[in-house]
Formats: sequence, C-alpha cells, structure tokens
Amino acid sequence: MGYVFAYPIFFRYFCTDNPIRNRITQNMYSERDSQSPIQRRGTIEVVCGSMFSGKTEELIRRMKRAQFAKQKVEIFKPAIDVRYSELEVVSHNHNSIISTPVDSAASILLLAEDVEVVGIDEAQFFDMAIIDVCRKLASRGIRVIVAGLDMDYKGVPFGPMPALMAIADDVFKAHAICVRCGNLANFSHRTVESTRQVLLGETEKYEPLCRHCFEEAAKELIYQVEENIFKEEE
Repeated sequence: MGYVFAYPIFFRYFCTDNPIRNRITQNMYSERDSQSPIQRRGTIEVVCGSMFSGKTEELIRRMKRAQFAKQKVEIFKPAIDVRYSELEVVSHNHNSIISTPVDSAASILLLAEDVEVVGIDEAQFFDMAIIDVCRKLASRGIRVIVAGLDMDYKGVPFGPMPALMAIADDVFKAHAICVRCGNLANFSHRTVESTRQVLLGETEKYEPLCRHCFEEAAKELIYQVEENIFKEEE
C-alpha cells in the first residue's frame, strides 16, 4: 500500500516539469562546475638517443601533429646551434619547423606564454636550469617535448639529459644504425681530434656506432695516440 500512495509523489517530482526539481538540479551542476574546472594536465616527454637516430625528426613530427590539432605551440633551440638554420629546427632529413633560438633556459619561461605545447631541441646544450624550467612549464599545464643527446662523444651522460629523463612522464629512446656492423647504434663516435665536449658537426665529425664497435674505436684511438707519442720520442 505504501508504494501506491508514494507513486503520485514520485511521478510529480521526476516525470513532470517540476520547478523545484529543476532549481535543485541547476544549482547542483553549477556548483560542481565552479568547484572543479577542467584544466590541462602538463607532461614532460623526452626523446633521446645518439646522433643520426631521428631525435629531431620525432620532435618535429610531434610538434606538427599538435599544430594540426590547432594547439598553440612554441619550439626553442640553443642559439649556438646554427648548423642548418639560425631560426629553424632542422633534422638530418631536412624536415624543419620554425623555432626561437635562446641563449639560456631561463628565457624559455619568459617566452612560453599562452601556449599549450613547448618543444625544446638539443637540450643537452642547455645548463642545468632547463630541468626546473621543464618542471615549471608542466606545472602550468603545458605539454613539454624535449629532444637531445643522452651521451657525449665519450659515452658519458650529457649535461641535464639524465635528470630530464628521470623527471619525464615518458621517455622515448631512438636508435641509429651502426655504420660499421649494421646493428642498432646508441653511441656518437667522434672521428676528428678534439677534446671539447661541445663540438657541432655532422657526418664529417661523427658516426653512430653500436656498443661493441664504439669500444673497438676507443681502443683504436688509444693505439693511435700511443703510436704518435712513440714517433715523437724517436
């Protein structure tokens, strides 16, 4: 009998245009929307690997895909990198995208206003401040895509790259092909005499090698140095 008497009340409240119900529902949704606005979630993505592994190519691909989705993007590169262009990020395959050259990582924070996606190429050339810059950009809700060499010509972790890989939400390690044996390569072997860590160059100064060939090349270099010393002593 209770269901018989309750049914008319249920019908009037839920199945008719009840002004009281409409007011309650409207207030409930408006309060919920005001308390939890939709926000972009910032992320840090790192694309790393040796020279000639396609790091910049992958960075450009991701940035152009964001542009196609009509997102506001900005890409930065170190001002010292003028191998192909002063104002563009250019891959070894000559794909390119307009960029902003900067002298320091701190400049990126100032210039990355009102954007949704930030790309950073050759991150290994920046100082350690780039780590905090990426953190702050991600905290703003910005998607940050960083590309750079994970190791220098000696096979030693390069600059801020290890720390960037540690704080990243996603790490993609690209591989080149070893020019000596055809296996996957993840080392950048320098073919000219120089002890500078930063030495800009392309195929005339570097070649990608696998671990085995890289170690063999290091032995060859030691042998050449010892041979030169021996000749000088004669």
